[in-house]
Amino acid sequence: MVTSKIENPDFEALMRQSLEGDRGAYAELLRETARLIRPYLTARVQSEAEVDDLMQEILLSIHKAKHTYDGERPYKPWAYAIARYRLQDHFRVHYGDRLRQAVDLSEIELIEPVTETDFNYESIKGEIERLPEKQAAILRLMHKEGYTAKEVAEKMGMGESAVKVAAHRAYKALRKRLAE
Repeated sequence: MVTSKIENPDFEALMRQSLEGDRGAYAELLRETARLIRPYLTARVQSEAEVDDLMQEILLSIHKAKHTYDGERPYKPWAYAIARYRLQDHFRVHYGDRLRQAVDLSEIELIEPVTETDFNYESIKGEIERLPEKQAAILRLMHKEGYTAKEVAEKMGMGESAVKVAAHRAYKALRKRLAE
């Protein structure tokens, strides 16, 4: 298929002509719109097949919504808005299942099971104090003062899952140091 390439297409004029029934202008408008939007999609979607599918959905949406185009406003922002909404729909459909199946760290009580040892806070206090300040503070609040991860999060202005992740990293560093 041979397609013409207009150097600086006048999208507004092409759209006006299309709305007046000019099929040639409408075909040119869709070709140039596809040329305009393809780089936007290519930068955001992994496969060329997905880009092609999305492009078809976007052009179909533009066709269905052309009666809403206000000739007094620029065409490009209108077309990009449609493209953005179609892209969001695509992500919601294709990646929504992954998000629903993902594990929310805030729902996990302990990231790794804790085994009973002869260690307590006081016996490893020196090693805890050598950790980065935030990690040391979290362990101090949780193990010396008895706060829960949720309470530590509120005290430190962090998310509960961030506290759990930081505690996990601190435990990992402590295990490594104590093994040495």
